[in-house]
Amino acid sequence: MARNSILNERHRALGSKLDGDTWNDMPIPWSYNTSVHDEVVAVRSKAGLYDVSALNIVKVSGPDAEAVIDQLVARDITKLEPGCSLLAAEVDETGALCDDIMVIRDSATDFRLSHGSGKTPEQLKLLSAGKNVKVEPDLDVHILSLQGPLSLDILAPHLSFDLAGLPYFRHVPTVLFGKNIVIARGGYSGERGYEVYCTAADAVFLWDKILEVGAPFGAIPTSWNSLELTRIEAALLFFPFEMPEGDTTPWEVNMGWGVDLDKKGDYIGKAAVLKLKGRERVRHVGLICRSASAMEAGAKLFKDGKEIGVITSASYSRYLMLSLAMAHVKPELSAIGTTLEVHNSSGVSKAYIAPTPFYDPLRLRTHPEGV
Repeated sequence: MARNSILNERHRALGSKLDGDTWNDMPIPWSYNTSVHDEVVAVRSKAGLYDVSALNIVKVSGPDAEAVIDQLVARDITKLEPGCSLLAAEVDETGALCDDIMVIRDSATDFRLSHGSGKTPEQLKLLSAGKNVKVEPDLDVHILSLQGPLSLDILAPHLSFDLAGLPYFRHVPTVLFGKNIVIARGGYSGERGYEVYCTAADAVFLWDKILEVGAPFGAIPTSWNSLELTRIEAALLFFPFEMPEGDTTPWEVNMGWGVDLDKKGDYIGKAAVLKLKGRERVRHVGLICRSASAMEAGAKLFKDGKEIGVITSASYSRYLMLSLAMAHVKPELSAIGTTLEVHNSSGVSKAYIAPTPFYDPLRLRTHPEGV
């Protein structure tokens, strides 16, 4: 059976039909009656509120919880302190990326895993067999993500602690508008933002209240199509779309930061992924296309008449007035400034490899304090 957000009636009232592709078995509000480009402007200049409850949240607890999760991902989880989270590479036995995953530590023996549509449940089941650990999907939690430069101004007056002092990838259990929540600093838009984890029973009230107090600041509800536009502008990876080969390694998508080379503990695929370092078949790059429209995911890339790669994700950014794409190309042709052709179903467009992220190259919007 499909999962459903308790906020679906709010999404329908905003114009979403909830009848497009599901993600993680949940109907998604891909669009509202508002213009997706106006939503992007709101996120970039004020604030936008997303319902990202379709993320899979799994609680992992017990004496062996740390050991199990440390064998699941390629970063050293033993160093992660309570109240902190991190992104990591999760690979299978062949060394290929097999999910998006964020590890959230609540205490010495309590974790939450936020993951996408990959192999995390399968690998967790394998690793937890016979261990003193409880693995439990959280089917009640709802996640409201307020993204934008004014998100701090909107939420801070209604919290009893200094929200401005909450660093990136940190979270705090607290009370918001009389409801128990966990608030985390993060997001997927390339802007400063906060994610409110709450129960289904409180989600509608909190959605309405955040929009009510945010209205004087220009905050609006924002759809998943605008989230897709902002994440491509910020050049953020999305499994499995940025991994079209099916056996893509972290090294091929510039995700070396997700592998701790000095990690002493073993994990699934460790020997394979370390062996594949330096053997990249493709390189993940950004493209700026000479077109007034978006390219197509899956479009082939050519140089001098030879096929050299493929587009993984693309959009037309009206905010930047650029046709943007992320792509995989042969490593020897991945230098910034390399020109090539994109072969779309609508024709051929010229493009060149550009630095990423396309928006906010130094990521000062998400890390204004430099941390």
